[in-house]
This record gives sequence, structure tokens and C-alpha cells, in this order.
Amino acid sequence: MFTGIVEEIGEVVEVELIGDAQDGAARLTVRGPLVTSDATHGASIAVDGVCLTVTDQPAPDTFSVDVMAETLRRSSLRGVEAGRRVNLERAMAASGRFGGHVVQGHVDGTGTIAARTPGERWEVVRVAVPTGLARYVVEKGSITLDGTSLTVSAVSAPDAVDPWLEVSLIPTTLELTTLGRKQIGELVNLEVDVLAKYVERLVATGGAR
Repeated sequence: MFTGIVEEIGEVVEVELIGDAQDGAARLTVRGPLVTSDATHGASIAVDGVCLTVTDQPAPDTFSVDVMAETLRRSSLRGVEAGRRVNLERAMAASGRFGGHVVQGHVDGTGTIAARTPGERWEVVRVAVPTGLARYVVEKGSITLDGTSLTVSAVSAPDAVDPWLEVSLIPTTLELTTLGRKQIGELVNLEVDVLAKYVERLVATGGAR
């Protein structure tokens, strides 16, 4: 379990592809001095919002993870290359504070940066979202972009052909996460509020009965 409060920006230092292009997996090695300071084998670390398990620590400040085909298909990690900067967060300790919101690290899909509108001390970022995920996004609700817990500041109309959401990024978010560097056209990992999915499922099941 995570809260969407990014601890540091890390760097992918090695990518090893395993299997074929369609159904293969990958092994990533990521540099992150802070998140590896107390990491152990089997620990969970969110990489751009994707919950991954530490399988090895080749060096004191790096960790390796295995990424399955399903994760590559659903997330922006399918195109990851060495040198890419990534948001990192360790799993929340039982005694920790929920600084963001309940984040599972189970990415639902990817969105695309559609526009960036700078303000005096903040920036409004519009993200095009898949139609299948748009119904879970509400104004003033929570959304996770590349592992960053954010509040939705605006959404497209419910019947929009090309749905989108907007978030307002404060200076701290722009500086301390990769969202400050994302360019128009780049992908971001999306994790919608899990409560919305549970409610939808319960309502559908209740209606069937």
C-alpha cells in the first residue's frame, strides 16, 4: 500500500528484456539512494506508480525488479529505456501517515499529456484518459499520475468523445516529481480511486440480484 507521496526521483540504469515482444517480461535495475536505504529482498517499491518487488540489490543504491507482461501492457514501463527518470515511493509503514490517498500501485492504464498551462506559481496539466477509465474520475476526487497522488481540478463532460482530466501542480510537485518534466504527448500511468471501482461492482451485483 502506498499514499502517492513521491519520495525521490530515481533513474532506470538497466533494462533486460525477457521473452518475445508481445508476451515477454523485463527486468529493471533502478537507482534510488533513499528508497534503497532500508530495502530488503521482497520489499515493495512503486516505480512511476507501479508496485514492484525488489528481487536484488546489485549496488548499495540500486535495486532490481521483475516486470511481467501484464504490467508492461498496462503501464508506460512497456517502453522504458535506461536513463529514464522515474518517481519512487516505498510501501507505507503501518505507523505512517496518509499524506495522499489510498494507492495500491496497480496501474489501470495510461493517459497522455494533452496540454500544460503555466500559472504564476503552479501549472495546470490536462491528461487525455481512456474512455473506459473516465467514468471513475470525478472533479475534486483523487487520481494517481505516475505514482503521484493528486486532486482532479476539472473533468470533461460525461459524454465526451475524447475524455480528459486536469490537475493543478504546485511548485513542490513540479520540482520533486517527474511530472514537472513531462512533455505534451508523453504517457503517464493512471491509477483511479479503487473505491469507485468497488462501488461500481457492488451496484452492478446488487442490480443483478
